[in-house]
Amino acid sequence: MSTPFILNADLHCHSVVSDGTLTPETLALRAFENGVHLWALTDHDELGGQERAACAARDLGMDYLSGVEISVTWMGHTIHIVGLGIDAAHIGILEGLRRTRDGRQNRAKMMAEQLAKAGIAGSYEGALLYAGNPELISRTHFARFLVEQGVCRDTDQVFKNYLVEHKPGYVPHQWASLDDALAWIKAAGGVAVIAHPGRYKLSAMQLDELFKHFKELGGLAIEVVTGSHSPAQYQIYSKAAEHYGFMASRGSDFHDPQESYIDLGKLPHLPEHLTPVWSVFH
Repeated sequence: MSTPFILNADLHCHSVVSDGTLTPETLALRAFENGVHLWALTDHDELGGQERAACAARDLGMDYLSGVEISVTWMGHTIHIVGLGIDAAHIGILEGLRRTRDGRQNRAKMMAEQLAKAGIAGSYEGALLYAGNPELISRTHFARFLVEQGVCRDTDQVFKNYLVEHKPGYVPHQWASLDDALAWIKAAGGVAVIAHPGRYKLSAMQLDELFKHFKELGGLAIEVVTGSHSPAQYQIYSKAAEHYGFMASRGSDFHDPQESYIDLGKLPHLPEHLTPVWSVFH
């Protein structure tokens, strides 16, 4: 008996255009060599790598969905919303993302001032060296600098001791609203997905409110199987997808060969009883 075909979709990863370390072309090749059939590049608040990613995927014979990961401030928490299948040239989403990116550099300078007070000099300039796109300088770029300087062993240790609430280098930022993010994605013809819901420090009641608000705004899916979830969380968010009537997405959240928990295309498959988000496009 032949084995039924199971689509290997990886719909969440980052290139050097945001806070990854590989180019869109290198990511496309890595995904292809790892057996990915359907791929999406979802850089943070930026669509500048989409044409390169789509061309590279097409040249390899791999199916591609344009994507983005939008930073959202919801009830004082930072939430990430992935948009899939969007028109990467749509003026509305491009302008919305530009506004979302504004302020990152000022925030980064404030982070560097805090780190300097903690005895770590030159962090802004150091982080910039890791930022392929200075408009998108982020905590990840600062973390890599701190590892390079020997302040921390790895980026996991950085995010325990620096750059998080109540630690040196933490500066909150007001991102897009959930309403705006979903409006941009819908206007650009895409589908909205809540990225890695298990990562947010939300109570059960807050998570329920987020899912309901997201659904009211036309959100269709949540990430169930992702590099940011534990195997136990696969089960938790599989049940959540069923309970709220969401489709399910799958993505490694790959950033870098050394830093990422799992490689492109190497995740477990979605539970069979869930409806995959890519069924909207296929």
